Amino acid sequence: MSAVFNNKTILITGGTGSFGKGFIRFLLQSAKPKKIIVFSRDELKQFQMQQELKEHDKTMRYFLGDVRDLARLQRAFKGVDIVIHAAALKQVPALEFNPFEAIQTNILGSQNVITAAIDQGVQKVLLISTDKAAEPANLYGASKMCAEKIIVASNAYAPHKCTLSAVRYGNVIGSRGSIVETLLATKVGPVHITHEEMTRFWITLDITYQLVLFALNNMIGGEIFVPKAPSMRLIDLFKALAPGREMKTIGIRPGEKLHEVLVTEEESGRAYDFGKYFVILPDIRFGHYNVAGFSKYKKGKKLMHGFRFKSDTNENWLNHLDLKKLLQLK
Repeated sequence: MSAVFNNKTILITGGTGSFGKGFIRFLLQSAKPKKIIVFSRDELKQFQMQQELKEHDKTMRYFLGDVRDLARLQRAFKGVDIVIHAAALKQVPALEFNPFEAIQTNILGSQNVITAAIDQGVQKVLLISTDKAAEPANLYGASKMCAEKIIVASNAYAPHKCTLSAVRYGNVIGSRGSIVETLLATKVGPVHITHEEMTRFWITLDITYQLVLFALNNMIGGEIFVPKAPSMRLIDLFKALAPGREMKTIGIRPGEKLHEVLVTEEESGRAYDFGKYFVILPDIRFGHYNVAGFSKYKKGKKLMHGFRFKSDTNENWLNHLDLKKLLQLK
């Protein structure tokens, strides 16, 4: 499966984030890439990565830059085969109060990535998206929904030359800034709960790597690939990771949803079940777009109209023992 990366130059925007760092290690262990380029704004994190990955100096390259800067992307993408676009502003409450920052990075930055990729002859572009993009209730989700839309539509610009798709998933257990990381880092004091019935989808970083591999091996252009992630109530997560601590209900924060969606009712009419994943096909058709290629997805099971993959009606749930096993906690 990881042969898709062999002898290829891979660039990861936001490459110093939780996904980027982990995925780069995964690539170095499981594939034989020609070159891996880290593209990000944070010089300190890039320096730290260089120290951690010194033994891979011949393979690794580091590019300081911002996805808001098209000229810098044009330079960085020269000679690149695969771009994984993970750069984004993600903090829901912060973006509710700073909405245009999300627009500049998550929407305009994504358009810059698309433009540079097509101009520089990149073969494949994969957007890392979020469950918050499905039926968005906040600015972060709305900006990622727009990013998904422009990634899908951009397949009309360079047919059969540059292929663009997206993966969409929920909360990542143990990622930087996550509630799991926060709970494990703080051992005392009350735990703040926004709502006792709140549910979320949860996956591990390893599952995101496999999802990206599946997408890159199968994408024709315009698909959204979704993992069949399990759900968990946040109160059960708190009980598992902070047993005995006082819990205070503080109410839902600006932009938060009670439950999340990974496949909407509207999308189910053009989605297929492939065991571990759902594949959502694009709902637009272009004159010379590779529509015929989508016939291969008929090997999957067609979803019923009206189906929704929602965190509170999910058939697959995590309990506290499952969570501790995923986190390798006793």
